Amino acid sequence: MMTTILQIDSSMRREGSTSRKLTSDIVSKLREGGDATVIHRDLADGIEIIDESWIGANFTPAEDRSDDHLGKLAASEELVSELEAADIIVIGVPVYNFGVPAALKAWVDLVARARRTFQYTEAGPEGLLKGKRAILAIASGGTAVDSDVDFTTPYLRHVLAFLGITDVSIVAADLLMVDPAKAQASAEAAIAGLAAA
Repeated sequence: MMTTILQIDSSMRREGSTSRKLTSDIVSKLREGGDATVIHRDLADGIEIIDESWIGANFTPAEDRSDDHLGKLAASEELVSELEAADIIVIGVPVYNFGVPAALKAWVDLVARARRTFQYTEAGPEGLLKGKRAILAIASGGTAVDSDVDFTTPYLRHVLAFLGITDVSIVAADLLMVDPAKAQASAEAAIAGLAAA
């Protein structure tokens, strides 16, 4: 069975990026399991920031949207379609000032859409992207993953769960400025333990 992997890189560094190396290594490991199609989304290429007109288009019922509305939502629709097509989502996340890069936050804003990727029910919000797996490849210089000052990992876990993606694994090369050899070894061991399914 063909697997579709969505690889998202959010580091603004194209050379020497640890998170980019991690996503590449993770995708290579996952492809060992058989045939896989890879969709690559590089947020360093640029990403739209939502504004008032985008919000207006998003809140307009689908059947009432004008061509202008549809044009405004086109980039978001493309990103959502990539998520919908993916069986596994691999997200490279460098920790910038204790949180996610601005481009990754912009991506979240574009894909977290009521009635599109989640809905509100009498029981509360329900994610509509169920049955998918996510792997977060996190790199940090001085922030330990899941420490009191890590606002990246819990945020992304929550966002993904909100969208219906609850199978989330972490591959971390954290505290690279403290002990780079240990950080790299830990990440490599986590990648070695990944299975394609």
